[in-house]
Amino acid sequence: MKALITGGAGFIGSSLARALLEEGAEVRILDNFSTGSRENLTEVQSHVDLVDGDIRDRVVIERAVAGRDVVFHQAALGSVSRSVEDPMTTHEVNSTGTLRMLVAARDAGVERFVYASSSSVYGKNPNLPKLEDMAVDPISPYAISKLSGEQYCRVFADLYDMSTICLRYFNVFGPRQDPDSIYSAVIPLFIKASSRGEQPRIFGDGTQSRDFTFVANVVQANLKAARAEGASGLAFNIAVGRRTTLLDLVNHIARLAGQELKPIFEASRQGDVKHSLASIDAARTYLGYEPTIDLESGLAQTYAWFRNP
Repeated sequence: MKALITGGAGFIGSSLARALLEEGAEVRILDNFSTGSRENLTEVQSHVDLVDGDIRDRVVIERAVAGRDVVFHQAALGSVSRSVEDPMTTHEVNSTGTLRMLVAARDAGVERFVYASSSSVYGKNPNLPKLEDMAVDPISPYAISKLSGEQYCRVFADLYDMSTICLRYFNVFGPRQDPDSIYSAVIPLFIKASSRGEQPRIFGDGTQSRDFTFVANVVQANLKAARAEGASGLAFNIAVGRRTTLLDLVNHIARLAGQELKPIFEASRQGDVKHSLASIDAARTYLGYEPTIDLESGLAQTYAWFRNP
């Protein structure tokens, strides 16, 4: 396989790069390092073709997709709260950037385009678990940008006979996830707080729940999506099918840290959904996906990495 990973210096992309190299794939990475880190590639940089550039730059992405069989489009500007503050940049990177990547991949004859979408597309829809065929109701610019990418993938599959698969990630966590940004995800922020003897902040009352998904499960889903038959144009939930409240998450991390953690509660943030839980039946059926690492095991690995990166 000759693969391109956009956003390959992010924690998901760099984990995927390692897995592909282990399989003997020829790996090229495209990243502008706006959110990814060169440190994430320290172990693999000599084994990959690294293109330093932006997915909005037509010349750069045409070079990046040349000669590739599969594109794993991980690059995005994440964070709901960031998208609320700056919706235009989120749109330019996530929506326009994805469309540019699809056009370049189509023109280069790429065989499979695997798109990293998000559970945020379900938005206000209160039904649980989330099923791929239920109505979507995004409530943030980030969610809209991810949904637009899905729609472009579907249209490219229909109009141009280009094989595309969308993976709706549910709250991915794991080693190499950035804990230092104001837009960081909750698990690295909680672990960082515990390591500093600080109390974690929760936006809301802590009863909100998420289907936390360890990064190795997401990598598995991408590898299977690259080879799946009969799935073009479809979107799949990638999760473990279990929800955990933020209060329970604090308790899990407190046990790992061997200390008591008492959260500081702040006002809920605009654009955040209350509960999230995935049905993964479709991914099992079409992709052969099966999560192998549960929350507790994933947290233990993540906590150990943050203590000794």
